[in-house]
Amino acid sequence: METTPQGPRKRVAIIEDGELVEVHFELPDRRPLVGNIYKGKVETVLPGMGAAFVQVGEKKPLFLAAHELHEGIFKAKGFEPGRGIPPIQKLLKPGESIIVQVRREGVGEKNPQATTKLSLPGRYWVFLPTEERVSISRRIEDRALSRRLRQIAHELKPAGTGLIARTAALHASPEDLERDFKYLLSLWKGIQELAEESSPPKLLYTPPDLVRSVIRDRFLEDVDSVIVDDEPTYQEVLDFLDYLHLGKLKGRVRLYRGTIPLFARYGVEEELAKAMQRKIPLKGGGFITVDETEALTAIDVNTGSDVKHKNQAAAILNTNVEAARLIPRILRLRKISGIIIVDFVDMANEKDREKVIATLKEELKKDRVPADFIEITKLGLVEITRKKEGESLSALLSELEEG
Repeated sequence: METTPQGPRKRVAIIEDGELVEVHFELPDRRPLVGNIYKGKVETVLPGMGAAFVQVGEKKPLFLAAHELHEGIFKAKGFEPGRGIPPIQKLLKPGESIIVQVRREGVGEKNPQATTKLSLPGRYWVFLPTEERVSISRRIEDRALSRRLRQIAHELKPAGTGLIARTAALHASPEDLERDFKYLLSLWKGIQELAEESSPPKLLYTPPDLVRSVIRDRFLEDVDSVIVDDEPTYQEVLDFLDYLHLGKLKGRVRLYRGTIPLFARYGVEEELAKAMQRKIPLKGGGFITVDETEALTAIDVNTGSDVKHKNQAAAILNTNVEAARLIPRILRLRKISGIIIVDFVDMANEKDREKVIATLKEELKKDRVPADFIEITKLGLVEITRKKEGESLSALLSELEEG
């Protein structure tokens, strides 16, 4: 974690196995909206689009699609859940109050997107006050533990609500799990009380800032260390760990006192600059090119000067496997979302193709943002979809440069 006098106030870099995989910024003049919960007022309803715009007091109204309305709204309007989504004009009326949460930042000219399917993340759980379901983090693969967490979730949650067990729940005691849930339930009750006594538009809840969010969500048992270059932030981290009842992790937090800036000392600046280039080299001599557009991102794989292998097939396989390992890391680091098309070097051998695809799928599993692999197209292109959560890193960096 680095604090800077100019540009972003705080920057967080996440390094896994010696490689930079994520960078997060806290921008000085831009307050993030994702996660905010508002009591808003329906501004307009658009039956043709199956959506509405909700005024919440921000620069732009929120775009609310019909499929983002929870089933409690269906029931309140006299519709039976489970029989499809009724016409939005039957569910919402202009001037009506509604509680919404921002699920995605606005990108370009597009408005931020909202949902009524609210979620409140804690250390071990995500509480879903408007949805009745229980699920387990896909990173928890132990079936016995998964069953135990499901049972605990059903015992804890009130009827009509839901819980998602987060990855950190893997090492949590029953007491920790219950404490975290009680905190989230209390938080939700406070939001409800504020909503009842307030007129729209009203901000009801703002998520923790960058530092606290990263400590809560990413400082897990397998993290070796958290390095901070600012003493007040260092103390904030220690205090927040006490608040989370995670004093056992305080010994892994280090205050950096070096004269070289923290990101430069650990090669973050250099790695970030390389990753943001259009042409990114592979270790074997090949390279990939990354072209981001509004519609999709195209990634082309090339063998380049890969001459480590005696035959062409081996060189092609080596290049494609290296690319399959690198591409998921580039997607995470550059915050690329939506549709990604990858053009690997053509392979004649079916087993070689299977090896490349298996490598790609395995690396995509490391991504916290859901990334689905879609089978190879008729033209031999690989299609990946990655959940949209906001602007790409290149767009954010462009804003900083312009500012």
